[in-house]
Amino acid sequence: MKTLVVGGAGFIGSHLCDALLKAGHTVCCMDNFSLGTRENIAHLKEQEGFTLWEGDASDGDVLAEVFEKSRPEAVYHLAANSDIQASAANPDVEYQNTYTTTYQVLACMRKFQVKKLFFASTSAVYGDKRDVLLDENTPNLAPVSYYGAAKLGSEALISAFTYMNDMKSLVFRFPNVIGPRLTHGVIFDFMRKLEKDPSRLKILGNGKQTKPYIYVTDLVEAIMKFASVLEEDKTGVTLYNLGVEGDTSVTRIADILCEEMGLSSVTYEYTGGEGGWKGDVPRFCYCLDKIHAAGWKAVYDSDEAVRKTIQEVRREKEKG
Repeated sequence: MKTLVVGGAGFIGSHLCDALLKAGHTVCCMDNFSLGTRENIAHLKEQEGFTLWEGDASDGDVLAEVFEKSRPEAVYHLAANSDIQASAANPDVEYQNTYTTTYQVLACMRKFQVKKLFFASTSAVYGDKRDVLLDENTPNLAPVSYYGAAKLGSEALISAFTYMNDMKSLVFRFPNVIGPRLTHGVIFDFMRKLEKDPSRLKILGNGKQTKPYIYVTDLVEAIMKFASVLEEDKTGVTLYNLGVEGDTSVTRIADILCEEMGLSSVTYEYTGGEGGWKGDVPRFCYCLDKIHAAGWKAVYDSDEAVRKTIQEVRREKEKG
């Protein structure tokens, strides 16, 4: 199948490109390299069936040219500004990179009669509902970050375009995703800080922020497994919470990292407060009954995903 991966050079997108090529797909990877890197896809450049198109998916003319040249049968839309802290200072970033990219992808799908879409959404659409078991039917979604708002708006656009154009859309609401090729996030930040000063570690908030962390290969395996939904006769939107067993606090992440780096006397310095930054949800809990009933479970629990990520990222650094 001819597939277009928008945001394909990013952390998650590059792993998805790997999996799609392995499954025999022809892959056109589009990225503007605002968060994605050329290193993430360097190993794919000479691989048969892979092409790279550098461009901004929020530009409708550029995106239409990509559709015209690649003629995809399915689109995997992962382009977004996933660095919530970065967009807190400038909400325009989310409007352009998260919301507008979705509109332009859908508009091009309509124009070129592409009927199959996978969309990467997020737990941030629920907002701060820390004491609610969140399932796919949880009402009154109220995002507290610009990122969550742009993703929820994107889901609304997908719903309308899917209905109006007889499309098949698969939407996953991701938790925190970690693994090799990380570009930002708590593990990435902690490792960088401890490499500069192994005696102390500044931790945003009170360290009790606790969330589920999923390993990227588990996530990609779920995408590949449920992509079969896009081959079914029925049209419409299929939505899943994607998650793992357990969760991990920020302080626990610091502890695991210190263990893996062989550091035994690091002083933790907390900035205080429940959240690490404005728009941060200190904790949330996913109901995974729907995706488990459909036959999928993550291989790694949250703590295992954290430890494996640290080991893999350190191994990458040692390779240079």
